[in-house]
Amino acid sequence: MKSNYKLYEGLNISVKDTIEKRRAYRALEKIEISKELIQDLASHAQLSASCFNFQPWNFVFVYEEEMLKEAFEVLKESNEWAKKASMIIAVFSKNELDCVIGKSREYYLFDTGMATAYMILRGTELGLVMHPIAGYSHSKIKSVLGIPEDMTVITLIIVGKKGEDMSLLSEKQVKTEENRPVRKELEVFVHHNSYKE
Repeated sequence: MKSNYKLYEGLNISVKDTIEKRRAYRALEKIEISKELIQDLASHAQLSASCFNFQPWNFVFVYEEEMLKEAFEVLKESNEWAKKASMIIAVFSKNELDCVIGKSREYYLFDTGMATAYMILRGTELGLVMHPIAGYSHSKIKSVLGIPEDMTVITLIIVGKKGEDMSLLSEKQVKTEENRPVRKELEVFVHHNSYKE
């Protein structure tokens, strides 16, 4: 599917390349949001695996100017930069929409997280910034977007194009903009055959 959002048009971009290009940038520029783009992102989330194919994920794509302004009001102060977003995607679900095995294995967060990762990678492939955040009022975003009370808003994805204006960023945020934050060494979280501290 040809799209005017692709920054890498004509290049053979692999999944590996897309994963390596993905960054949670905060300096954003506006982009045009179309129904075609939303359908593209959603259709890639739709392909994700889920327990018994229950597909528990829900997304509200917020892009109309007045609704965006209301959504910006629920953000924490540390996410001031997100007010340059062209779109916010609210990701939500609830336990009852997915497998619950025993008393502790609730799959809805995992399955919705996988679908969201597919969407983020597709957006990255199209040259977008798709930055998931946790800094928002859970109750207020549900109220603004009409999300039912029994749903959990898992994250908000801030969508735009990488920009150069860092005036809304803290000093720490500027540093992470310029250099990818350090990742843990593989030895810290990779265990062979059994868990070792």
